[in-house]
Amino acid sequence: MRISTTIFLTDETITPVRLARELEVRGFAGLYLPEHTHIPVERTTPYPAGGDLPPEYGRTLDPFVALGQAAAVTDRLLLGTGITLVAQHDPIVLAKQIATLDFVSGGRFTLGVGFGWNKEEAADHGVEWTTRRELGRDRMLLMRALWAPEPTAHKGDFGSVRASYAYPKPVTDGAPRILVGGAAGAKLFSHIAEYADGWMPIGGRGLTESVPALREVWGKAGRDPGALQIVPYAVLPSAGKLAHYAELGVEEVVLQLPPAGEGEVLGVLDEYGQYL
Repeated sequence: MRISTTIFLTDETITPVRLARELEVRGFAGLYLPEHTHIPVERTTPYPAGGDLPPEYGRTLDPFVALGQAAAVTDRLLLGTGITLVAQHDPIVLAKQIATLDFVSGGRFTLGVGFGWNKEEAADHGVEWTTRRELGRDRMLLMRALWAPEPTAHKGDFGSVRASYAYPKPVTDGAPRILVGGAAGAKLFSHIAEYADGWMPIGGRGLTESVPALREVWGKAGRDPGALQIVPYAVLPSAGKLAHYAELGVEEVVLQLPPAGEGEVLGVLDEYGQYL
């Protein structure tokens, strides 16, 4: 099982370069970074985990810039977003950013896709909350058209692009690895089966029931049963938990690091070393 990590990197934490180097030297598989462009002060959306919203949410580094730094100082470390709020981006620009990062890293990039929870943040990007999943799907299909080997047009309900020359291409034909985050459900599973390579469930709870349901949807969509990837995300690990994931066929787990300075983060990496 590959052991990767995620962290809210901010202007107050360990730097991307220092962390990426330490992860590779220690033998961790990857680094995934979350995304929030901004957190409106006047916010009515409750924090999903309960209580006050932690301050790091409003201080996150741009994941693509930070991962670009990480790519430049490593050779093997997998790099990913956990997650990219696709609906909040211009998909043509985002497709270029993703393809470029995948290209310069030698195909090490994983696109984690999500639909968000903060209504105020999404609204400032012009996103209609009730249709954000359909918007995200449309933008994924548009990006896939730009990543196609030959110029390919896309006309969707929310946007379109002419058949275009769009280079560089992702290293893997068609797209980088794509994982969709979110709570288990019929709509989420249909999105995964249509345009992704797997699921990135936060915390990894309830997988005993949800993984078989996803496999059924995946199979009905005509996807290769052996190709589905389940990557539990932001996990606080224990030996028993990781063993349970392994029994479910999980091949990669993303462990949560604290949004802290160098000393604290490296101390947690020392502790996590037992799981490598």
